[in-house]
Amino acid sequence: MEQFEFQTEIPFHFNWSGKFIAPDENWMHITRNLADFELIVMTKGELYIAADEKKYTVQEGEYILMRPPCRQYGYKPSQCTFYWTHFAYHNWQNNPVVHSGQPAAGSPRAIMSPEHSDSTILLPMIAKIPRIDRLIVLFKQLHDCDRKYHNRNLNNYSLTTILCELYSQLYLSAGQATVKREQMQLYTDIVDYISWRIHENIKVSEIATYFEYNEKYLTTFFKKISGTPLKNYILSQKMELAKALLTDSNQPIAQIGYDLGFTDNHNFSSAFKKITGQSPSEYREAYAERMLFHQ
Repeated sequence: MEQFEFQTEIPFHFNWSGKFIAPDENWMHITRNLADFELIVMTKGELYIAADEKKYTVQEGEYILMRPPCRQYGYKPSQCTFYWTHFAYHNWQNNPVVHSGQPAAGSPRAIMSPEHSDSTILLPMIAKIPRIDRLIVLFKQLHDCDRKYHNRNLNNYSLTTILCELYSQLYLSAGQATVKREQMQLYTDIVDYISWRIHENIKVSEIATYFEYNEKYLTTFFKKISGTPLKNYILSQKMELAKALLTDSNQPIAQIGYDLGFTDNHNFSSAFKKITGQSPSEYREAYAERMLFHQ
């Protein structure tokens, strides 16, 4: 699987971007000669897309980064939804360092660990996105900025932020090298449990009971590893999901709060403003100009 190594001292060159919704189950990606990079972030369904003779299936929650020049085309009908952006690198030279390697057995989306550098990012051609909600918010901000300001420099840096966020999620989010293996297992189990029950009114006491630990111990343990109190982490994860829903859907605000386990709209709005400094309606209005495509 190819992995692309980019330098980020100079921002990427943004060309265009949007959100695509397939009009029906018979839609197939158009055939064209790809002259710039395209990043596709799948939010629903599966995309069947090819580059020259290689065919790929991109599943919900994954991304694909396609490198020019190539003949890009759909090889099978795809009823799906995705965010996309086209960009150039190195003033249209489009010449990243390309690493080729075989994924580990049983892990078709395996990625290799890079040597860390503040000015370099490494992106596999295809990978699972750990926190797709964060990517959705950044895409919506990019679209809104593009429509409101038409400022090339702002668009370039917004696009670069998306790619750096993706790299950070894949390689920098763990950051727990000194944590004992068994401690890391408990930590990731707690994180997964919160993700599983994010739509409920989760209490720290319930998490402690589920994992059969003392509540005080579990709270201290989680803060020691993550740097964030467990209760605050739960709230922050709910608000990250709320941001994505506010920017990526037309659901009523009260319904979003209810779906995230809040008993009433007032409690949800107060919690959201405490975390973001804005009310849910203010946040939604701040990034209202999405670019939506159906063909």
